[in-house]
Amino acid sequence: MPAPGTTPARALPRRAATAKASALALGVLLASAGCSGAPSAAPAAEKPGPANPAAAVTAEPTPDLPPGTITLAFGGDVHFTERTAPRLNSTPADPALGPISRTVASADFAMVNLETAITTRGSEEPKLYHFRTPPSALTALKDSGVDAVSMANNHAVDYGPAGLADTLDAVHHAPIPVLGIGANEAEAYRPYVKDIRGVKLAVVAASQVMDLTNDKFRAGPEKPGIASALDPAKLVAAVKRAKAEADVVVVYLHWGTEGQSCPGPEQKSIAAKLSAAGATAVVGTHAHVMLGSGMRGSTYVNYGLGNLLWYGTSPYPHSNDSGVATLTVAHGKVVKQGFAPAVVDNRGVPVPQDGAAGKAVTDRLASLRGCAALAAGPR
Repeated sequence: MPAPGTTPARALPRRAATAKASALALGVLLASAGCSGAPSAAPAAEKPGPANPAAAVTAEPTPDLPPGTITLAFGGDVHFTERTAPRLNSTPADPALGPISRTVASADFAMVNLETAITTRGSEEPKLYHFRTPPSALTALKDSGVDAVSMANNHAVDYGPAGLADTLDAVHHAPIPVLGIGANEAEAYRPYVKDIRGVKLAVVAASQVMDLTNDKFRAGPEKPGIASALDPAKLVAAVKRAKAEADVVVVYLHWGTEGQSCPGPEQKSIAAKLSAAGATAVVGTHAHVMLGSGMRGSTYVNYGLGNLLWYGTSPYPHSNDSGVATLTVAHGKVVKQGFAPAVVDNRGVPVPQDGAAGKAVTDRLASLRGCAALAAGPR
């Protein structure tokens, strides 16, 4: 297919929270300016984070935000296979997610869906598509500014019990938190909790997709697997527990129907339940196209983030439309929402768009709000 436009996005303020974000933004800025010569050496590997996904971590201050305010960023489906496999060999000048990493890294907290098993072993499950990647995928995403990933999806256990065992081992030694999968249901549903300048953020992940993974590999009391949204009571209970200890609660779901740009009744139903349980934001992926986003009362809902870093073309209209959704949350309420438009190019990389090309993506996204029954909300 022809390569989409490659107009670079306007520079965004770098997150002052970590040296990683500053180095990343500088590297991408140099790359988009057309620097030549050998790429900079990759930074030294950091020690893995805590194995417990609920362990709290603290970010450094961001001077330009008022007290009680944090920023969030969400991207869609990501994996490293076929045309995206070379992105595992990313550099500071060309991170795995490409120039849109600036938008990701500038948020206090950023998250994507990693739609793959993390293994080199196992046997393919009886399904059409199978994805797997080495543990270095988590480091590549961390180096792109991602702070956590969900693995509550229909490809997390593509390579059976052996692949699941490898995945869980990678999760427990990961450089960033991995949500929605665990050695048992308590671990799979457990929120990741992070303190950002005195604002406590909690994130829960689950899959609502009815498929082999959600049937055969759903986590149980003593069974490893993914967190399921097909049991709404368990997910709602997890959100209520998160709300009891956090100021801001995000639920990241795998849901919807592939190729359908309007949410189904099952999505609207669970979104209503999660909003009533206290979710600040409900975001999700799976359809390989973008769905509408906006406000459901005081809860921000994004029914479909689309593909972000994707191995091939999807047979659905506008499946290359992409981007990163951004939120500003003050004192537990969403006060601003935004969207950095992108188009997935022939490398599978989301290329930021501005001008007429960017407006085309954002206008089409806005047109989907009606069938999603969401309000435009704060700007």
